Amino acid sequence: MINNSFARAAKAFKARDLAGYQALAKTQAQLGADYLTLNIDGTQTMRVLPEEMYDFLPDLIPAIQEATNVPIAFDNPSVEFHRRSLKLYDRNKSGRPILNSVAASRHHLDEMLELVVEYDTMAIGMASEKFVAGGGAQCLSADDVYGATQQLVELLRTKANRTNDRIIIDPGLAPVGADTYGLVNMGLDAMRMIRANPDLAGVHLSVGLTNFSFGMPKTMRESVESAYLTLAVAAGLDFVLANPEKDLHLLDADDRFVCGIAEALECGRPGEGETQEEAGFRQAMKIIEMFDGHEGQE
Repeated sequence: MINNSFARAAKAFKARDLAGYQALAKTQAQLGADYLTLNIDGTQTMRVLPEEMYDFLPDLIPAIQEATNVPIAFDNPSVEFHRRSLKLYDRNKSGRPILNSVAASRHHLDEMLELVVEYDTMAIGMASEKFVAGGGAQCLSADDVYGATQQLVELLRTKANRTNDRIIIDPGLAPVGADTYGLVNMGLDAMRMIRANPDLAGVHLSVGLTNFSFGMPKTMRESVESAYLTLAVAAGLDFVLANPEKDLHLLDADDRFVCGIAEALECGRPGEGETQEEAGFRQAMKIIEMFDGHEGQE
């Protein structure tokens, strides 16, 4: 994952340091990344103009492909970013790329689908957004995510000629400690629904794993992300957008982090007469208890 949210990538972008990008690409490839996610967009703390990205792409993409033959997943909501990136990308060197991402809220969605066809990419569909008149809206239930998945898969089949095995669905993932809307459970429940539908067999499922542990102590983040990964793989996850430099792996079912996260998520399900927000705060309190327990063992 080469993303300006991470310090080394941000430093390389600010300096337009191609060698820095090549070093990141080599490291992640050597650690076993199947795809290199490339996102050079702005962040909350760093402004990046579209023109700055576009001007850098003709140097950046060939440099990364010179450093490794691992295919690139281009991550940006802009169709113009994908148009320029895919034109520069040498498929003969690295194989089929990924276009991330197709979503209900995307402007020029038809043009994005045309790029998927023209460059024969895999495509990530954002099922955390449902299709509504005039664009997209946040999904608020597993049924919403499941419905959005069905629409995205149908769209990618009919308008982009994708087979199920070339479609990746991202049901969304929220920071578990601030998830008062039940979004983590929503995503896991939707994965189980997707896996139960034979018409969706072969569709891949992916999440941005770093989101899950956002705001937690650094000493906990790898363990907490591994715990979620353990639960999500059991629900059907088979792709993940993650930092390969972390020690992420499946844990035993009785691991204390797996048990702690599972208990917190169960507490996040509203009981009779409860609102989702009430249950969400209970989930957050369980996560805080994990903080306290972890600090006591340091």
